Amino acid sequence: MGVDAYSWPGSDDELVEVQYTLAADAEAALAAQPWTFDGQPAVGGCFVAFARGESGPGHRGDRAWAAAVSLRGRAIVAQSVAVQQVPAAYAPGLLARREGPILQAAVGDLRPGPDVLLVDATGLDHPRGAGLALHLGAILGVPTVGVTHRTLVASGAVPEHLRRGATAPVYVRDRCVGYWVCTKTAARAVVAHAGWRTSPETAAETVLAASSSRARTPLPLRHARRVARTTRASAGAG
Repeated sequence: MGVDAYSWPGSDDELVEVQYTLAADAEAALAAQPWTFDGQPAVGGCFVAFARGESGPGHRGDRAWAAAVSLRGRAIVAQSVAVQQVPAAYAPGLLARREGPILQAAVGDLRPGPDVLLVDATGLDHPRGAGLALHLGAILGVPTVGVTHRTLVASGAVPEHLRRGATAPVYVRDRCVGYWVCTKTAARAVVAHAGWRTSPETAAETVLAASSSRARTPLPLRHARRVARTTRASAGAG
């Protein structure tokens, strides 16, 4: 299956089929063309904000504001925003149907585009091994790393000592799929997920490098979240 075929399926059943294929193709893509953190790459981040007051899984047609930014070092070199009505409610393991299209629109408008993209979602840590972070990277043709506050199906203890730079692996069965990464001393670690063309080790390295010692969330995601919420507020939705 080529990257063009990794479109956003119109049904949950179709997405499940695509995810199984993506999981297998991701292994081949990583083996053939692994991305590594060298020099000072442009690190992107993307985030979706929904109208305030919504709770639970949401609904098809909910209004959403997505922002994408790209940073080189600490400087923002590009940012973009997309506004859409999402095509699906949230369902566990099927976040790609709800947020995939709007994130593709936002990231696709970044000029210049990022060398690697941080996504507020999982990658290999997924019931079928292909979370939104991995799926989005396959569609965009961009290496991706997922960043979340907790695991989805993976298991693994957080670092014993919460000092910046501490890591601990997380596993699905016996396979390492990411790392807990302590980005701020004395703060709970985040999970760095291997995504499209990134290994668990590269994911951890990227998340730490893209973070400051003053905040838990990596800078590209913090900036994207701020832009998305500011745009939402400007629309009178929160």
